[in-house]
Amino acid sequence: MTITIYHNPDCGTSRNTLAMIRQSGEEPVVIEYLNTPPSRARLVALIAAMGIGARGLLREKDTPYTELDLGNPKWTEDELVDHMLAHPILINRPVVETSKGTLLCRPSEKVLEILPNPYIGSFVKEDGEVVVTAR
Repeated sequence: MTITIYHNPDCGTSRNTLAMIRQSGEEPVVIEYLNTPPSRARLVALIAAMGIGARGLLREKDTPYTELDLGNPKWTEDELVDHMLAHPILINRPVVETSKGTLLCRPSEKVLEILPNPYIGSFVKEDGEVVVTAR
């Protein structure tokens, strides 16, 4: 199975996750979801695969989350998905899909849980934090 990352190149966590995937020896399919949002069916499938519910995928920071009152429990799963489709910036990132599972990779080293080869040696994140993996 191909590795797919739903990526925002303006996000440091997303850039770090992509770099970790590449350091593991894989070249993923990169979907810049702000330019190419997933279909409703795809978004619902990703949420189901992660087992987190739509609310678990909502991004609050630097989005219309507050102005849309999305913290209000009145919203159904379908309505939250509708909001994410209307405003893709509400989809938290990065989401990575591999043969070992699908995860919202926050922090970026969560990607190691689902990479075919999680032993990437030493990796330095953009903020200087070092992530070390060993067999």
